[in-house]
Amino acid sequence: MNLGGEPERDDSGLPPVDIEVPDDARELDRDVQAYRRELRALRRRQRRMRLHAPLTRDGVVLPLLASCLVLALIAGTLLTVFTAGPRGGLPGATRPTASSRASSRAATSAPASRPDSPMATSAVTLPDIAVRVGTTPTSLRGVTPAVVALIPAGCDCATAIGQLVRQAKAAHVRLVLVSAKGRVAAAQQLAARAPGPPRVAEDFTGALYSAYPPRGLTAVLAERDDSVTEATSLSPNFRLTNQLNALQATSATPSPPAASPTTPAATASSS
Repeated sequence: MNLGGEPERDDSGLPPVDIEVPDDARELDRDVQAYRRELRALRRRQRRMRLHAPLTRDGVVLPLLASCLVLALIAGTLLTVFTAGPRGGLPGATRPTASSRASSRAATSAPASRPDSPMATSAVTLPDIAVRVGTTPTSLRGVTPAVVALIPAGCDCATAIGQLVRQAKAAHVRLVLVSAKGRVAAAQQLAARAPGPPRVAEDFTGALYSAYPPRGLTAVLAERDDSVTEATSLSPNFRLTNQLNALQATSATPSPPAASPTTPAATASSS
């Protein structure tokens, strides 16, 4: 350092610097304050950078991806809800064809599509007994082929009786409603609600109810040869169409003529 003139180079190769060393350290207060101001400004800039870092070029990528994912999920949910078909099916679901729609309509359309109620063949033929209609006894075997309906005590079966009456009329089959002994009035109240209404006979001897103890409303289908089939516990929506039609067919078939007895005179002439 040349005290009398310009600064000279040192042997270390550093650039020349003009340094002035103050005599009193208090002269450096202004420089210290300026330095501290710069430090405070630097800290403020760093704080602002931390607050705005998510919105900078690199920090905005992850929040943007998360927002896009949430929007995609919401849009997919709304699309599924608002584009569902009127029956809850998706647009890509297979639509029912005309044949499938026709079969479904046929399956749900009608009482005609319901199967007939089961029948049980009885080993006992129709007993040769009489029932009383009003004050007149009538033989059951004299009205066959017919449907004999047994109405048990306490039976709330007016709807089922109406069904049986309608089906018997449609098949053109004779129907005989029979009540237990001493219960004609209660049976007549049930029969009065059926179309017609049909008359009620009374099993005044109890033989018919002993031969066929009714379980609910019981229909006994008596053929011309007095063989019977029975359906018990008939519900309000039962069907006996096929059985009644078969019974009507047997009633329309004429019975074979009885063979005439051979007289002694005819035997003598033939000999």
